[in-house]
Amino acid sequence: MKRPEILAPAGSMETLRAALRSGADAVYAGGKRFSARSSASNFTNEELAEAVRLCHLYGAKLDLAVNTLVSDAEVPDFCEYIKYAASIGVDAFIVQDWGCAELIRRCVPDAVLHASTQMSVHTAEGAEMLGKLGYSRVVPARELDRDAIAEICAKDIEVEVFVHGALCMSVSGQCYMSAFMGSRSANRGCCGQACRLPFTASGNRNKAALSLKDLSLLPRADELAALGVDSLKIEGRMKRPEYVASAVHELSAALDGEVPDMSTLKGIFSRGGFTDGYFTGKRQDMFGVREKEDVTAAHTLIPKIHELYRFERPVHTVDFHAVLSPDEPLSVTAVCNSISVTAEGNIPAQAASRPADTESLSRQLSKLGDTVFRCGRVTADITGSLFVPAGQLNELRRKLIEQLAPLVAERFTPHFTVTDYVPELAAASRREAPAGTPPVRTFCRTAEQVVAAAEYSEYVAVPLKLITPELLERVPVGKVIASPPRFISDAAGLETELKRVRSLGVERLLCHTPDCIAFGKRLGLRLHGSFTLNIYNSFSAEYMKGLGLEDCIVSVEATLQQIADIRASLPLGAVVGGRIPLMLTRNCPIKNEVGCGKCSRRLTDRTGRSLPVACSKEYVEILNPDCLYMADRSDELHGVSFTVILLNNEDAAQTKAAILGEKPSSHITRGLYYRGI
Repeated sequence: MKRPEILAPAGSMETLRAALRSGADAVYAGGKRFSARSSASNFTNEELAEAVRLCHLYGAKLDLAVNTLVSDAEVPDFCEYIKYAASIGVDAFIVQDWGCAELIRRCVPDAVLHASTQMSVHTAEGAEMLGKLGYSRVVPARELDRDAIAEICAKDIEVEVFVHGALCMSVSGQCYMSAFMGSRSANRGCCGQACRLPFTASGNRNKAALSLKDLSLLPRADELAALGVDSLKIEGRMKRPEYVASAVHELSAALDGEVPDMSTLKGIFSRGGFTDGYFTGKRQDMFGVREKEDVTAAHTLIPKIHELYRFERPVHTVDFHAVLSPDEPLSVTAVCNSISVTAEGNIPAQAASRPADTESLSRQLSKLGDTVFRCGRVTADITGSLFVPAGQLNELRRKLIEQLAPLVAERFTPHFTVTDYVPELAAASRREAPAGTPPVRTFCRTAEQVVAAAEYSEYVAVPLKLITPELLERVPVGKVIASPPRFISDAAGLETELKRVRSLGVERLLCHTPDCIAFGKRLGLRLHGSFTLNIYNSFSAEYMKGLGLEDCIVSVEATLQQIADIRASLPLGAVVGGRIPLMLTRNCPIKNEVGCGKCSRRLTDRTGRSLPVACSKEYVEILNPDCLYMADRSDELHGVSFTVILLNNEDAAQTKAAILGEKPSSHITRGLYYRGI
């Protein structure tokens, strides 16, 4: 069974050294921009080059996180950054933004792409599609269970799974809470962690109803290896070096068949313990907060953990061969990873006593000290009885290691093709928005809404379970866009449902995730992209067209100006009414706090605002307390081919009113269209 890679976070140079010295096979890091953890120290360009060199000296890899959404205005800088990163030998790029992936290909055609967990891949079908699109690795959603991970591992793409660290309440890539509550977008790397603030379903103002325990699958490391997982990923680019060192050390121990020291890991950092609920499917006890005892425990453990990374970790074996003769300078050759270097000293003197032998040479040459090298075999060809001072051997050893280090690092440094590509947005084709008021599409949750909306909408997005022969007798089938679950927990069941509605004459599919695109293409459905694909720039929009989508809704985090600036031939829509889903989560915070029997379908935040909660069998959507309303400003929506209304619990009359642009009675918001993120 292949041993998986240990992939550690590095938010600073100190943390990177801690990870490598503790046993990491690879690290992932971010620069000062385009990284989903902008609050970490991160690396300047110069620091990144040093980080790459150090990783490759260890024979480890450095994966660069460029996993934020990028605006059109940022594209030129993004391309220059990618070219720089490739030129210094970054091993792979972790991406969320479809357009960023395409830009990387244009700048560095042979670059290695990893699909971030923010792409929200839930199924083997989604992972397989990404493999065919050129991604070498996928990081599936953290909410998947053992069986789903096993199915993905069976596909022809590397699989990277989070095994330790903080869990977001929301599915990654599908959280808009921080953006809408504080203009700090998780998808843009600036999450304000609003989920860790007080929320309650019972009126308990001290309750943190959206805070999960930290994940730890370290005791299940051998099980993940048996499934075929290629890389075991530790979360924590904002964590201390001690945190990373301890997690790497215990994960390595677990892969060696030892029992990981979970008490130490809990002491270093936890939120009331750890959970493996997603992996096992037992999600009953996953909530937790950082308690006082969690904080105090770390102080006593930090000095102990520091010992794990005080010194360099030997990872390369060096063999030495010395040649001593009376008339030639002393010559010592070091061989490591098939790399050979030689250093010469003085001509040896005749020995008055204790002549040099292999044992005495080995005693000095093997003192590799605080380096990444360990001594292997020491051999010697010695002619006569000769003397070599220990100081001379020490100096030769130092010279040899100085020569070896850059050559070994170079051996593990990839070399990529860097083009002179310069993005030209003006050259891209521009979509033509229809004259007059754009048509409306309505996302419905009930059959009553579907029937009421069909009369006034161009298309109606209908949950799969609602599409029946009886409903289609009341609603024209040509207006129906089938809407699959936003989180796919049963891929086989989804395919069965899609085939069922296809047999009823439904031809259109709303694509929430890459998985939906994969299923839709295979079944020959007409594809429409949801805002959950997070299309934020011209290149992403154009890429969606290349995948076969007929149109797509832009990200709800884009401003009006950013939407207008998108240059793409794909027709684009914008959400103009309804409650934006701030979170998509597999755990119900209400069920956890008060139980389903007392469900009010609402959470209250620390300010007293009430957030509606839309519940389905497999996931929950936490909605914005304020209703988006843009009907009175439709003339400001430039370049939009259609608009979208999101419904929650509206009846038929309220559905009609929302579509016709009546102002809702609840508090309204303009979203992020003006204030941005």
